[in-house]
Amino acid sequence: MADPRGFMKVRERQTQPRRPVPVRIMDWKEVYEAQEKGVLKSQAGRCMDCGVPFCHQGCPLGNLIPEWNDLTYREKDREAIERLHATNNFPEFTGRLCPAPCESSCVLGINQPPVTIKQVEVSIADQAFDEGWVEPHPPERLTGRTIAVVGSGPAGLAAAQQLTRTGHTVAVYERDDRVGGLLRYGIPDFKMEKIHLERRLDQMKAEGTRFRTGVDVGKDISWGQLKRRYDAVVVATGATVPRDLPIPGRELTGVHFAMDYLVQANRVVAGEEVEDQIHAEGKHVVILGGGDTGADCLGTAHRQKAASVTTLAIGQQPSTERRPDQPWPTFPTLFDIASAHEEGGERHFLASTVEFVGEGGAVRGITVAETEFVDGRRVPKAGSEREIPADLVFLSLGFTGAETAGITEQVQAEFDDRGNLARDGYYMTNTPGVFSAGDAGRGQSLIVWAIAEGRACAAAVDQWLMGSTKLPAPVAPTDRSIAVL
Repeated sequence: MADPRGFMKVRERQTQPRRPVPVRIMDWKEVYEAQEKGVLKSQAGRCMDCGVPFCHQGCPLGNLIPEWNDLTYREKDREAIERLHATNNFPEFTGRLCPAPCESSCVLGINQPPVTIKQVEVSIADQAFDEGWVEPHPPERLTGRTIAVVGSGPAGLAAAQQLTRTGHTVAVYERDDRVGGLLRYGIPDFKMEKIHLERRLDQMKAEGTRFRTGVDVGKDISWGQLKRRYDAVVVATGATVPRDLPIPGRELTGVHFAMDYLVQANRVVAGEEVEDQIHAEGKHVVILGGGDTGADCLGTAHRQKAASVTTLAIGQQPSTERRPDQPWPTFPTLFDIASAHEEGGERHFLASTVEFVGEGGAVRGITVAETEFVDGRRVPKAGSEREIPADLVFLSLGFTGAETAGITEQVQAEFDDRGNLARDGYYMTNTPGVFSAGDAGRGQSLIVWAIAEGRACAAAVDQWLMGSTKLPAPVAPTDRSIAVL
């Protein structure tokens, strides 16, 4: 283990420092600063290398967490990245974007603050890139089999890298002009600067993965054509259909889906020009939904110099501590203060939106009522209505499933009652040779689940094509848990 007495000598959990709020809202650079090496070593030393390390079970990827904590403590940094890469293709992504269910199941967390697993992970990955230790791993020989991966988010990229390394010829199709999916245009730079994505894509290109951008499968090329051209097809298009709010005034200008706003902002940050950009400068902004996407809208609006930002959530404010029905090592629902919440704005819970109020065809406010629970349903409480000024409203209410884009008509792949591509225990849809990975088959989920499913789907594809596989399969497609006993 790292330090047999580390968890007793260093009881304080010390996370990465954040740049001062007045400084960071003036630019789009990442909020977090690099952790000082000595602090990182002492934090890694808190890992107890438990007899039964529940962090393995809490992580869908099965990351070898005690091993690379130990290597970090002993300053064997190159060995640490090798152990990290053994289970995770993209630790520089998860180390920034994952909510760390591994930390929720850390054994030390029973009676102390858990180990800063996520911080150690991202530090290992960043140092590896800075030192030039992340090198391409092209296959020793080709199998002669071809695979199309549709979608270049974390699931598609993970599947593509695994299949390329095992010797298949892989082409990744992306309908946007650049590769990355939501990693590119859905995640603001203040959470993850795109240099991290570019460095990993450079590695994948050097390994032999081919990328086809600006191709909307189902329109520019049919799913049937793709299936005939390739030996297998992996659908990793994500769950991108946003959940709407069909209430009076929904047609007013100024009411937008959150992702429409974020994509435009990210394109502008990348140096592109966007006509008629949705911009928050000088406006009163209201965000409906209290999740990560809502927090991304909040941070973006701050940087665009909004006059005010209010976030409304229909449910109760979560507890700051585990509830009795969410014991260790389950992944609890806790009150989260993201970096964007530190930067300002108001945050209200038990707020039901009743109506969008307009003037001259544009939104000028929303009518909100207190949420009450009637027969298990959340409904607006009569007589509690009030109006909040709003020049822009962003709907951040989650997603309802994958876009069909002709897939059912063109290759007869079926969707389940949750709006996801139906699949068997080996990631295959009802159409032989067509597989599904990530949110497209699972539903809206975490980035760590997307990577885990991409890796497991790659193993299933390799098994189907070759009769056997040496690729690891970290999760089954029917597993929807986060961390369970």
